[in-house]
Amino acid sequence: MAGASHLARISQRELRAGLTRIGAAVGANDKGRALEDFICYLFPLVPGVEIAERNALNVFDTEEVDIALWNARHPRGFYFLPHLLLVECKNWSKPCGSQEVSYFVHRLGQRGCDHGILFAANGVTGLAEDLTRAHFEIATALAAGIRVVVLTPGDIDGIANTDELVALMKRKLCQLVVSGTNFL
Repeated sequence: MAGASHLARISQRELRAGLTRIGAAVGANDKGRALEDFICYLFPLVPGVEIAERNALNVFDTEEVDIALWNARHPRGFYFLPHLLLVECKNWSKPCGSQEVSYFVHRLGQRGCDHGILFAANGVTGLAEDLTRAHFEIATALAAGIRVVVLTPGDIDGIANTDELVALMKRKLCQLVVSGTNFL
């Protein structure tokens, strides 16, 4: 592969350990921390991406941003995404619902962000092909110019290098824009 020497390999041992911690965590705080720790390990491996903030509260202490990524738009990284990406982490035993998705979309809009990543351990509610429940909120956000890319542990499992993670994000974003959902 041309330029393969520039990609960062993702340790399968670290990947598996992180996914195992996500699945084994007990209690809301530990579950959230396990997922955030995983994101904070994985995404900075992508060229040009770094953690800008983590668990940052707004000035009123009423809203928390789980993770803010700074994206320098490196040619081998997320060059197709904006400089600032907010990541919402939901390590729940059930799918993330429409209310939580709507709240994340609202938060993105309030901060002037047109892209966000929702990492939901068990996906989101509703049927993708019918755009019901949380899928409806994602489609409605898209119509308003806000793109929410949903990732699950299954999407990440087995990724060997950062080129594959970049390709996954491209696929998810294209799928979102073309079909209105992330799960077809």
